[in-house]
Amino acid sequence: MNDKMDQKKLTGRLSRIKHKILVLSGKGGVGKSTIAVNLAVALAAAGKKVGLLDVDIHGPSVPKMLGIENMSLQGSGESINPIEVGDNLRVMSIGLLLRSADDAVIWRGPMKMGVIKQFLSDVEWGDLDYLVIDSPPGTGDEPLSVAQLVPDADGAVIVTTPQNIALIDVRKCITFCRQLSLPVLGVVENMSGFVCPHCGERTDLFKSGGGREMADDMNVPYLGAVPFDPAVVHAADLGEPYVLKHPESETGRIFAAFAAPLLSLKKREVASPSSTGGSSTSCTDGSGTMKIALPIDGGRVSGHFGHAEKFAIFEVDCSSNAITGSSEAVPPAHEEGAIPEWLREQGVSLVIAGGLGRKAKQIFDDMGIDVVTGAPQDEPAAVVRFHLDGTLESGDNVCGHSSGGGAGGGCGGGEPGGCGH
Repeated sequence: MNDKMDQKKLTGRLSRIKHKILVLSGKGGVGKSTIAVNLAVALAAAGKKVGLLDVDIHGPSVPKMLGIENMSLQGSGESINPIEVGDNLRVMSIGLLLRSADDAVIWRGPMKMGVIKQFLSDVEWGDLDYLVIDSPPGTGDEPLSVAQLVPDADGAVIVTTPQNIALIDVRKCITFCRQLSLPVLGVVENMSGFVCPHCGERTDLFKSGGGREMADDMNVPYLGAVPFDPAVVHAADLGEPYVLKHPESETGRIFAAFAAPLLSLKKREVASPSSTGGSSTSCTDGSGTMKIALPIDGGRVSGHFGHAEKFAIFEVDCSSNAITGSSEAVPPAHEEGAIPEWLREQGVSLVIAGGLGRKAKQIFDDMGIDVVTGAPQDEPAAVVRFHLDGTLESGDNVCGHSSGGGAGGGCGGGEPGGCGH
């Protein structure tokens, strides 16, 4: 019941936000938060109601860039009020909850998923035209959590610098978006050349043009390039968004221009997952791909989820509902939450199992991964095909393992006819 209430609350919050935009990068140090802050401020300056959510749990920099790092959050009951910046911008960040800027957040995946879910469902965002979500670098817990919790996100703005060492990682970020059916709204090339303020000579410190070439090669839009500008660094240190402090400068106009194509976005509609028989395929919009995982022993679906010798992972084409690839992988050591976190890292969005404990089910729910239980101990490919065509006959959520801890997300005993862990 609580899960349903939490989901209803999350859905209610998000339904009041017209557009959700992720700012991503596969590489750290490319100025992603600078782009996110100035993009959000530019949208707000255009008269739009904007929220800025910083989900960089381990390195939140948005509060400092906006000069609000010493402000305290207020709230009532189960709701938190975001910090108001000007007339049109509302901001939330883990940095606003830390006692000191020197405090380190030492969390693993499930805890990060939980706090991101709270930021989306418990914060009083109100009616917004845009929610800009600043994610940490890479394709790990935070961006994956957001993509799963906000299935109707309009897309992602990808930030890179021009040199190959950054572009290699950023290309993976675009692949990440495609695997999750998340549109790429455009690529921004940051730190693209330095123009001497004294003589006007341009020096390409990190090369230039790499972002455009990558965008063309991967067939995604290119939004433009931001030059090196010491004033941008200075403004961020002072907590003054550059696009407001220097709107008439070349760099200020470039920041504002990034908002222009987003102002004409149309609301993205996605199909709701099926609620019948627990048979959602987890394909959010009928396109792209998804991954389904099943625990196996001896080539068949295992009743011992947490102690299965291997997992079969199937890739499915959502447009045709057909299996396009499969592999087998050995799970990590049997520790609490280890298997769910490992499956999420593999990009799995649906688990089909014979039995699953309550605790493991909760962990998967918190991660946004669907679960179907009661599957027959049959050949795994056949079970997946039955699920995809809607003919999977699921039995009780049973478990063949009658004792042990089930800490990996498996069976713990203690519940008649099922998994009690």
